[in-house]
Amino acid sequence: MTVSRNKRNKSQDSGIAEMEELPVPHNIKISNITCDSFKISWDMDSKSKDRITHYFIDLNKKENKNSNKFKHKDVPTKLVAKAVPLPMTVRGHWFLSPRTEYTVAVQTASKQVDGDYVVSEWSEIIEFCTADYSKVHLTQLLEKAEVIAGRMLKLSVFYRNQHKEYFDYIREHHGNAMQPSVKDNSGSHGSPISGKLEGIFFSCNTEFNTGKPPQDSPYGRYRYEIAAEKLFNPNTNLYFGDFYCMYTAYHYVILVIAPVGSPGDEFCKQRLPQLNIKDNKFLTCDEEDGVMVYHHAQDVILEVIYTDPVDLSLGTVAEITGHQLMSLSTANAKKDPSCKTCNISVGR
Repeated sequence: MTVSRNKRNKSQDSGIAEMEELPVPHNIKISNITCDSFKISWDMDSKSKDRITHYFIDLNKKENKNSNKFKHKDVPTKLVAKAVPLPMTVRGHWFLSPRTEYTVAVQTASKQVDGDYVVSEWSEIIEFCTADYSKVHLTQLLEKAEVIAGRMLKLSVFYRNQHKEYFDYIREHHGNAMQPSVKDNSGSHGSPISGKLEGIFFSCNTEFNTGKPPQDSPYGRYRYEIAAEKLFNPNTNLYFGDFYCMYTAYHYVILVIAPVGSPGDEFCKQRLPQLNIKDNKFLTCDEEDGVMVYHHAQDVILEVIYTDPVDLSLGTVAEITGHQLMSLSTANAKKDPSCKTCNISVGR
């Protein structure tokens, strides 16, 4: 494909009339942004508008935006789209990533009989950011996680490992209550809870042979244990937050427990798939013979986020007898984008 810049063709020999310049797109508007699509529209002068047969759209991640400044006007752009009524939906062609900043610029083009294109000048460059995963996308992740969750094992406590200094600080500066903090960026890049949801991280997995929490920890030698019913009960809602791995054979599932009607509950209700606390593949709470009974999935590592403050007096703090395995920490861990088990097609 050959592309030539917008210009007037002058031919004294042929007597062909001068070609009108193609209108340059301006006032570009981006709308209906999702994690893997967007709609684009613009204004343009009506002069020579009927000659437009195609639009050329140049999309780059924001860190590459300077490339536009040096773009040769005769180099074909990344997307050649037929001139359809605006706004035009862009999806799939780019394999857009969620929560990523992009730049976009547009040309109008007229396809000639010989297959070449005459194009306008580039429009101004517009910046926008794609959205987080929607509930639809998270449900796809949820369904993938359910496939490998495995059988359910009993649990009796939630636990949180930290350094001794952390618990000393909580006692001295926060009136003995652990406070929610903003979740880090570990897990799926498109997760709507990363960098937004406030909560306290707990674990709940148990060792198969003992039914108790493992003695090793990636996060510190001191462990806070709290009876499961203190955090997870019929007065709380349970949400699926994420499913990921870190270039390893084992996978992580992030769940959120939020007291009914709390700010955390309202946040999750709008963004995350809600799970039935009595019947799901990851973490359940049910009553048997008047006693609350709890189970967790055996084949995934559960990371549980509780969205309200937790007073240390509701549980106990003790030093673990095992090792501190920092290499297993998931703090700001990046998800393996090539794993077929825990990725969906809309992005990473």
